[in-house]
Amino acid sequence: MQDFKKGVILVSGGLDSTTLCYLFMKKCVEFVPLIINYGQHCFKTELDRLNKVLPEQYVSKIEILDISDIYKYSNSKFIKASNLWEESITADDLYIPYRNVLILTVAASFARTLGLNNVYSAFINSNHAKEIDCSNDFFNNLESLLKDYGSVKIEMPFRDYSKFEVAKLGIELGAPIGKTFSCQASPDVPCGACPNCVDRLEALKRLSE
Repeated sequence: MQDFKKGVILVSGGLDSTTLCYLFMKKCVEFVPLIINYGQHCFKTELDRLNKVLPEQYVSKIEILDISDIYKYSNSKFIKASNLWEESITADDLYIPYRNVLILTVAASFARTLGLNNVYSAFINSNHAKEIDCSNDFFNNLESLLKDYGSVKIEMPFRDYSKFEVAKLGIELGAPIGKTFSCQASPDVPCGACPNCVDRLEALKRLSE
């Protein structure tokens, strides 16, 4: 695995970003945990879990950015929670336009205000995503753009990992992955059916085999 430099880690209280934080701790590399509120209905739950999964010395370093007004008119079920007892939700219902480009450029801008040149995302290219800003080509082009025109390098160490491989690494690192939250459809209790939940459950099932 690559060498890491001090930088900003995009965090959400989820399995992937939590594992990445613990990998940095293992390697004794400093990082700033950054969580972005872009209006996702589960933000409070994400922040609560983040406070529970990070060691105390890192909880005090958590930075929060609120850009939630950007999607205030969005009909995405990731922004406006649905009644899962009465409504069925598809992957298309969870789509948020330009979410990844927004999050990464905001993180890059914030990193520069701290004098840092590295932003780390725990994105995994296995989330059944259909949107254009989840493709490898997109991320490659964005990484090149930010580096060439703004000096910030976007790093995605888990891009070619499976959820199982990340979960396995998390266990090896002692990360409390059982406390993490990754649901897209429910703001507080994992639905078990959205793409994130499906990947997570499959990974945890394999770990127990």
